[in-house]
Amino acid sequence: MYKQFGISKEILDIADKAEQEVQEEFKKIDSLCEYNSLKVLNAFQKYCVSDIHFNSTTGYGYSDVGRDTIEKIFAEVLQAEDSLVRSQFISGTHALTVALFAFLRPDDIFLSISGKPYDTLDEVIGIVENPSSLIAHHVKYEQIDMINNDFDYDKIQKRASKKDIKLIEIQRSRGYSMRDSITLDKIEKVIKIIREVNENVIIMVDNCYGEMVEKIEPTNIGADVIVGSLIKNLGGGIAPNGAYIAGKKELVELAAERLTAPGLGKEVGPTLGINKQILQGLFFAPQVVASSLKTAIFASKLLENLGYDPNPKYNQKRSDIVQTITFHDKEKLIKFCQGIQMGSPIDSNSVPEPWDMPGYTDKVIMAAGAFTQGSSIELSCDAPIREPYMAFLQGGLTYQYGKLGVLKAVQMMQN
Repeated sequence: MYKQFGISKEILDIADKAEQEVQEEFKKIDSLCEYNSLKVLNAFQKYCVSDIHFNSTTGYGYSDVGRDTIEKIFAEVLQAEDSLVRSQFISGTHALTVALFAFLRPDDIFLSISGKPYDTLDEVIGIVENPSSLIAHHVKYEQIDMINNDFDYDKIQKRASKKDIKLIEIQRSRGYSMRDSITLDKIEKVIKIIREVNENVIIMVDNCYGEMVEKIEPTNIGADVIVGSLIKNLGGGIAPNGAYIAGKKELVELAAERLTAPGLGKEVGPTLGINKQILQGLFFAPQVVASSLKTAIFASKLLENLGYDPNPKYNQKRSDIVQTITFHDKEKLIKFCQGIQMGSPIDSNSVPEPWDMPGYTDKVIMAAGAFTQGSSIELSCDAPIREPYMAFLQGGLTYQYGKLGVLKAVQMMQN
């Protein structure tokens, strides 16, 4: 069967060695999965989920008990006062945009303390000029870059102490930057430092790719609000679209009124039959996130053994599901991504090529043979075509499918 799939015995032998070397890390992931499964199950039972919560609403969506229960469950799982979980969010970028426009007003200052945010926010902020951006609406933007994969704590505290900043944003995942993803212990430390000098600034964490990678979330350690996508971790590969905003009740309500309309807020929003998929996706999320982490750990060790530069290393502490591999070679990068596509269940006969994508400043290659378009919790790999030619691998609905996809990608590079 492996030969039929195009995997040579040489690659299988290298993979078996790598798999044996990561078993201790896999045991840690299994323990994490059980803990997060218990957290989710407790939330489902606390709010007495039943068939009635799978029902659909149309039109305005008034009195949708399923939607309201979903938002209570997400708030419980994320240890937040409230949450807004809606299919009307198109993506994580859309949810972040709604949150930023909900919280910020003309002449407010928005400070990013993890360097420049992900590329798709460039036009939202106005780093790349856009007449609909925050800067075009007279919101002021500042950023403090990270130093050696850590926050510039002194500079952040000094800037926060002036108390003229409305919102501080932290991007947990690395995006397309060269820095590491940010662990929760570092986020907790920087939040404490900020609160020593400024109790009122809104601290918002872009939580995309990070949910259930640790036992707690940023809301457990002082973040006022967190934002994420349902076609990443918490959708479990089942939710077909959507995103969430969770945190302090008054902030969630502001976001809801920005998504819908002032005076309507969370009271409207038809679910159109999606409730069961959102609930089932959350139910499966601990296991799917665990599978994604195992896929990343295996890929890290395998590519390290082959002489490439993975980050994180297989036994390094993780804060998200993203695994990077630096190839220092444009063609190997492209072949690896094409191999991931060939190892996918959907569109495996397609050959991805770098192209100009909306929202990105460089050409980007994206491999994702996914059941849900653009889903990052399903095995996918993407990369900007720029030095040092770094691939961003994430996802894997099951470890076995993730492993097979990685093997196909490695074989593609070797051919």
